[in-house]
Amino acid sequence: MVLTAIPVGFVAGLFGIGGGLITVPFLYYIFGKLGIDQAYIMHLAVGTSFAIIIPTSIVSVLTHHKFNSVDFNVVKSYGFFVVAGVVLGTIFAATFKTKSLVLFFAIVIFLLGIYLLTIKEKEQNVISEMKLYLKIILGAIVGFISAITGIGGAVMNVPILKFFGYSINKAIGSAAAIGFLIALFGATGFFISGSYLKTNLPFSIGFLNVPAFLIFIPITTFMARLGARTAHKIDKNKISKLLAIFLLAVAIKFFYEYIKL
Repeated sequence: MVLTAIPVGFVAGLFGIGGGLITVPFLYYIFGKLGIDQAYIMHLAVGTSFAIIIPTSIVSVLTHHKFNSVDFNVVKSYGFFVVAGVVLGTIFAATFKTKSLVLFFAIVIFLLGIYLLTIKEKEQNVISEMKLYLKIILGAIVGFISAITGIGGAVMNVPILKFFGYSINKAIGSAAAIGFLIALFGATGFFISGSYLKTNLPFSIGFLNVPAFLIFIPITTFMARLGARTAHKIDKNKISKLLAIFLLAVAIKFFYEYIKL
């Protein structure tokens, strides 16, 4: 777990993704090796991932904020509808089987990777206003998908904010802030749903594994700060392409896991 936490924190800060894209797959494998009930492995990985993202995203946001790369206006106005989607998603996730969650995760990540691989960074970024109906629709979708897959939503919010004219750095910083809201409500939702189902998983409260949380936190928060600083030293186009390649690799691995289940 210690070795896993190092890249999780760094990538979280670099891409503003909260780390769930790495945390969920690794926790899924770790919990599987520990012999945890197969029916709840993915749920436990997702819930624990959210808990880990909370402090990690705080560090990431504070670091990006120092570089003036967080638009708190869009975080407040758009983030409200994202949270609504998260609440709805946590309710539905509790009823899904692990195999369904794995397939859903793989499809979403694959499509986002393709999008980021093909989109080009604009020479000049002219921010256009996001209409209310788009905030409601996109926010609900992002929140719902994030809740089911255990991610901070930045893999969707970064492309969305880029579409509306934000630079890659501004999109990453703002997405990290929205990711904090997603993680907070997501972790709460999985804690409640796991407790309600009385899963009684080892060393866990609800769908949150305590040892994994305590091991990851000090390492991911430190590495997130380094990752966020690095993001402002790398070429904008390279950041987008690196994130795209990373997403595609994760998606392919999870498609393989789905086939094996």
